[in-house]
Amino acid sequence: MAFVMAAIIVAGFSLNIVAGRSSFAVPAIFHLHAFVFFGWVALYVAQNLLIGRGALALHRRLGWVAILWVPLMVVLGTLMTVLSVQHGAPFFFDVREFLFSNPAQLLLFAGLVAAALVLRRRTAWHRRLMFCGMAILTGPGFGRLLPMPLLAPYAWWAALAAVTLLPVIGMVADQRRTGRVHPAWLWGIGLFVGVQLAADAVAFSPVGTAVARSVTAGTAGAHRPITPYFP
Repeated sequence: MAFVMAAIIVAGFSLNIVAGRSSFAVPAIFHLHAFVFFGWVALYVAQNLLIGRGALALHRRLGWVAILWVPLMVVLGTLMTVLSVQHGAPFFFDVREFLFSNPAQLLLFAGLVAAALVLRRRTAWHRRLMFCGMAILTGPGFGRLLPMPLLAPYAWWAALAAVTLLPVIGMVADQRRTGRVHPAWLWGIGLFVGVQLAADAVAFSPVGTAVARSVTAGTAGAHRPITPYFP
């Protein structure tokens, strides 16, 4: 599943390049963002390979990279979200939902990784919480693979539903292997949905609307409708 999640992310961004929807001719901040986020993907896959081969000591030492790497991901991801809405967020998303949901899910990712590190000696929890954290990062990959314009105005929730299928696979594997579902999966899925509901509650409130208009004021993003639309 580590390889599957990595493949979803790589495939989503590669499709954008192949389809001509993206380019390497972008400001340096985009490249830094890509390096840091794909660096985490590589780290996650490497950590699974190490533990699979029994290299526990190296797995533990390498795991501490997360303490510095994850906060950097949250900062860069939030900055890129702001830049995106200022340039005009994807038309199939509501600007407010995009602006608030991205940082909220990134904070959830950081929280799940932090909890996994705290519970690193309880391996059943550790591996599943890390899995759920990684699953969150597949959202942008799914967002580039799914027919998002056809899913508006529920495109964001459609991508989240796809993300949620990943821990569901883990639940099925648990049930087949042990006859029971580990509670970490339920926590992960519950937090996916709970955090998104909270983000939407803020985004679609008068405060959320005011913040979105303030962030986009005077930029190209101010000229697009705040709600999803078809060009």
